Parts: sequence; C-alpha cells; structure tokens
Amino acid sequence: MENTEEKKEYNAIYADGYFERIRLKEMINRGGAAGKIFSIEDKPQTVAKIFHKKQKSDTNRQKLIAMLQNNPNIKPVEKNGIEYVQLAWPEAILEDENGFCVGYLMPLINMSEAVSLDHLMQKAIRRKLHLSEKYAYRIFAAYNVASMVNSLHKCGHYIVDLKPSNVSVYKDTMMVAMVDCDGFSIKGEKNRYPAEFVSEEYIYPEGMELSCEEMGEEQDKFALAVIIFKLLNNGIHPYSGIPKKNDGETMTIQNRIENYHYAYGLWPDSYQQPHPYSIHEYFDKKTLELFERAFAKGGKRPSAYEWQEHLWKLMHNLKNCKKDHNHVYFTSKGCGLCMVEEKFSVDMNDIKKQKETPQTVRGMAISELSVEKLKQNKAEKHVEDEKIKRITWAGIAVYMLFFTFLSQILKPIAEIVTNLGLGIQAIVTTFVMMGINTFFRRYNDKFPLLKNRALTQMLQAYALLCIVIALVSVNNLPPGLLELAP
Repeated sequence: MENTEEKKEYNAIYADGYFERIRLKEMINRGGAAGKIFSIEDKPQTVAKIFHKKQKSDTNRQKLIAMLQNNPNIKPVEKNGIEYVQLAWPEAILEDENGFCVGYLMPLINMSEAVSLDHLMQKAIRRKLHLSEKYAYRIFAAYNVASMVNSLHKCGHYIVDLKPSNVSVYKDTMMVAMVDCDGFSIKGEKNRYPAEFVSEEYIYPEGMELSCEEMGEEQDKFALAVIIFKLLNNGIHPYSGIPKKNDGETMTIQNRIENYHYAYGLWPDSYQQPHPYSIHEYFDKKTLELFERAFAKGGKRPSAYEWQEHLWKLMHNLKNCKKDHNHVYFTSKGCGLCMVEEKFSVDMNDIKKQKETPQTVRGMAISELSVEKLKQNKAEKHVEDEKIKRITWAGIAVYMLFFTFLSQILKPIAEIVTNLGLGIQAIVTTFVMMGINTFFRRYNDKFPLLKNRALTQMLQAYALLCIVIALVSVNNLPPGLLELAP
C-alpha cells in the first residue's frame, strides 16, 4: 500500500521564528502510537515525525512550542569523528497548507548503531548480538541513563514511561539514545503538558492509583532505580524473587511493587527470597543504601543527580577481576559475577544428574505421561471449574434471597430484636459485615468468582442495605423508610 505522506511538503517553523519549506522522502520507521518517521530531502541528519491524527493539532502545537522553548540542550557526543545523537528533541514544528500542526523535525538517531537497553541485560542476548561482556560497560550505561534523566529533570521535564525498551544505547560507546520525546511530561512557561503512557513493572507504589497524566519526578526516580538495579544485577528486577510459599497465587511484579515486596534490602521480605543468581550482596554499601531508599517503604528516593554522582564514583573505583578480564567488582567481598557463574555451573551439573535419574510426577514416571492423559486431565479440570462456578452462583443466589427477605425472617423475633436496642443492633450488624468480608477474602482461592472485587463489594453493599431496611422495619421507624422494605 502506497504511503500518502511521501513527497508531501510542509512548513517547518523553528524556535527563533525562522521557517522553511521541507519535503518528505521515504518512510523509514512506522514509529509508535503517535506517528511515523520520514527522511527529508536535502537534510540527511534530520527526520520528520508525522502524527497519525490531526484532531490533536492545537494540543500538539502547544506541547511542541513548550519543548522548543525549554530545550534541555543535550548535545551529541563525538567519538572518532562520529557524532552520536542522544536525544531526538523537536527542532521545528511542521505545518500543512491549512496551518494544522502535523508533526515536527528532530535529529536523526541511527538506530542501526544502537540496541535496546533490554538487550544489554541478558548474557544470551548479548552473545547473540555480539555485544561486549564487559561489566564496566553496563555500569557506564547506567551512568549515562542517570545523566540523561538528570538533564531532563533540570528543565522540569519527566519521561514517565521510563523503561529499558524505551531507552537505547550505542553499541560502541554505551551512550544513551532516546526517541519519542513528545510523549514525555513537558514543563511549559505556564502549563504542564502531561505524558501519555506508563508501563507496568516500572510504576512506583504510590502511583498505582494515579493516571500517567498525574505522574512526575517520583515516577522517573523509581523507574530509573529499577533500570540501574537491572543493569548492575544481570537483568534481575528488584521486585522479582522466589516466593516463600507455594500455596497461594503468585503475585505479578507490579503487585509486588504495590506491596513493597523488595527482597534485596536490609531486612528480609515477608513474601519472597532474593533471586538465586543475584549479586546484590557484592554491591558497594552506598549502592545498597540508595536502592533501599528507592524501593523500601518510607524511603526518600534518590534523585537522578544522586545516581549520576554515585555511579561516577563507582566507575572510578572498580577492582579488576583476576579470573575474568570482563569482570570487575566493588568491594573486598570479591567478584559477584564469578560467584554467580560458579553457582550456575554447579546447578547445571545437578540438573544433568537429575535428568539421568527417572523422574516422577505424583508417583508416575514422566515417560508414562501421554498427550492423551494430559488432555484428559485438562478436561477434568475444566469440568471441576465449571462445577465450582455453578456452586458459587447458586450460593450467591441463596445469599441474595436471604437478605432480600431478611425483614420477613426477623418478624417472628421482632420483639427480641427491638429489646436489644439500636446500639446492640448496630454492633451485631458490624460483626455480621466483618464476617461476610472475612468469608469473601478467605475463600476467594476456592471460589474464583469471589476474586472479582466489584462483585464482592456489590454483595456486601446489598447485604448492608437489606439489614438496614430490616432493622428499620423491625423497630417501627418512620413509615417513609418502611416503604423500602420488601
């Protein structure tokens, strides 16, 4: 399908008021949710981002003007005569012939020379992409991410959707490259123009009830700390680990964040143990203190500047490993990377030995487990799940019928209830509601429908309403209220 944007001409308006006519060439990237990327005739180092929708023309223009006026001015880094652009910040607003804001010009970042920060964290991917195994490079990458975030924060801008897949690093220099800056939270002269996206596993605990439009520096500080932890700890997320109990439903990473289940701090976590291949115990004491502040409840999170300063000191005080020239370490404890590799080797040998021993599942040899048997088990589980679902709905029906006719049920003992007095009735009502709430929480594992918070809250509200109506009826309160009774 031919792209209708190619060869189109637009007016480019710069921050100083200068404007020129530019002409698009071919599309070089489909971009993200906001727009597509095109090369430009006679401007090989500049590209155009054309928005998908014109409906947000005024909003986009105001945000872009704020970005032009409040430019962090992060200059390209030059090495061996090559310039490495770090930030695809808008350089000019693009208008069509009708004066609509359709996009903007930005410097070209050669993504063929860069990789996602995600790819730097896993040894298998580094090997596949022929990336260096030098641990010091990952520390330098962490420093560059902190430096980039700090530069943006100095201008009052926030990234918000800060995560490894949204950050790239140049393979040769480990310098940071960031695109889609129009999605950041931008500080204008009078207004703030909010971010548009935020990603799970990087949302700070206190921000769980907030929209991305309401997030700012705290979100960036948290996400930055997560990225640094992963870079220093071989891709391990600070809220991942091994659950201490296997009898409950496994929490997602974001659930663990919400509940501050940080297993690598000064105190053991109640929910999980550290990942077995974590090297956090080999970190510098100051590094551990900064992570504690970032992830433990009640701590004041380190700023991007604090991380920048600390990582700079780390880089200049690294100790070279004598066993592996790619390894460096921080303290007299020794090389954590060597420890992990030795542990991994031992574990692999144990697994190999186990494979040589016949394995069983519930007393049955694995070799005896057939596809047909697995299908049968799956079918039986489905039948059991449907049975539990029907039982739950029947229970809910009985529950609702009971409370619907509660006023009729209480009539034979109305005098006894009345003699108790309104105070005792209120206390009994409170204990009944607490009992209902406890029941829903205790049995939501056995009855999956009860995990639906909206449903359980509705059932509790209905019970309370029916109890109030029944008590109004029993106590012969004003007739206008009695009309609510069934």
